[in-house]
Amino acid sequence: MNLYLAAILGYSGLLIVIGLFVGRGVKSTDTFFVAGRNLGPVLLFSTLLAANIGAGSTMGAAGIGYARGLVGWWWVGSAGLGTLLLAFWVGPRVWRLAKEHDLQTVGDLLELRYGGAVRGVVAVLLWVTTLFVLAAQLIAVAIVLQSVAGIPKFYGCLIGGIVVSAYFTAGGLLSSAWVNLVQLVVLTAGFVWIVPAALDSVGGFSGLTIEAGYTDIWQGGGPALYYMALLVPAFIISPGLVQKVYGARDERTVRIAVGAAGLALMLFAFLPVLLGMVARVHFPELSTQALALPTLLVREMPIALGCLGLAAVFSAEVSSADAVLFMLATSLSRDLYRRFVRPDASDADVLRVARGAALVGGLLGVVFAIAFETIIGALTVFYSFLSVLFFVPVIAALYTRRAGPPEALAAVGLGIPVLIVVDVMTAGQGFGIWNPTLIGLLVSGVAFISVFTVRRKE
Repeated sequence: MNLYLAAILGYSGLLIVIGLFVGRGVKSTDTFFVAGRNLGPVLLFSTLLAANIGAGSTMGAAGIGYARGLVGWWWVGSAGLGTLLLAFWVGPRVWRLAKEHDLQTVGDLLELRYGGAVRGVVAVLLWVTTLFVLAAQLIAVAIVLQSVAGIPKFYGCLIGGIVVSAYFTAGGLLSSAWVNLVQLVVLTAGFVWIVPAALDSVGGFSGLTIEAGYTDIWQGGGPALYYMALLVPAFIISPGLVQKVYGARDERTVRIAVGAAGLALMLFAFLPVLLGMVARVHFPELSTQALALPTLLVREMPIALGCLGLAAVFSAEVSSADAVLFMLATSLSRDLYRRFVRPDASDADVLRVARGAALVGGLLGVVFAIAFETIIGALTVFYSFLSVLFFVPVIAALYTRRAGPPEALAAVGLGIPVLIVVDVMTAGQGFGIWNPTLIGLLVSGVAFISVFTVRRKE
């Protein structure tokens, strides 16, 4: 066993121990789902930021930086913009509704405004599409383990699935919040220390100018607009993030913690992209851009910095994976099981199903990870579906009580098929700035407003 693998496995054991320790006191769904609505600014900030910095934000962003240069900032930077809108626009309003009506999932919010049918349809679609983002995190874990120890992809995905399932299942949001705090410290230390050393190895920022436009953050606006259309809506209404907002102590905590997380994401967005660009200078012939970050850490950095960097990357992937399990567990146990299968289920029964759903979700995530080849490919599928599935119904739910099931079902029923058709017909490219996600959102919004208008006239 080499030093890199030993460091990662030892760190994994520490995360599991922390999660199991915190999870000992979790005996109710209120604590498991929303941490007793008692998260202060520090814990809410750390769990949100750790959830947002995952495979796409580290290895995916570094890969984009390797291939396209500084314009890769918009991949994570757009997530930061969406998080700021969550902090000051959607977050406080949704927290008030959650507090007033004891909402624990986004499905609770949808049923409050549109009824049980909408909740059921959305929960099923969410459960399937969420597995794509879990797969992306596990692919990244597998790439790291393969890079440092030659571990086959199957076993790398399995190790990642076991680690995150173990500590999340123990205590849900509460154990995740504490584990995420540790992960965030490691992640921040790793990237903050490694980036200056990496830049120094190529003679500073000027050493990155290897082709025209490589250090241009805008590059004509095309990539930036594409990433904003894909990611900004998703990070405003992501169930995993909104349900973490439910756990806030008060509205002030929402604004401070979520706003700080958005700003931190926009600053962090530069770091993995710069590392990917440095990797391009040192290793211009990599077989795949996803290898840019682990290759740089293992082959170019001193061992101590390399171990810290790999621990930071591993933290990012696992912390985002637990946010995915959070969505899977709450969606299946509360939105489907308690609402449609056993309405009279006790709190203990729902908690047991939530933990079982997390374990099953972790297993299916491993299966999906083996099937997908790239991190960005899996994440693009997820964010596209997430935006079109939730954005229009959730935003409308916050601002009108007059819309009902027909409007929400029309938005989902037309938006999702159009997204799929355009994506398949154009190989994911869309028509100019009108990418498949943006077209799906437009159709979803038009369908909602059209049905709303007709019903009001009637």
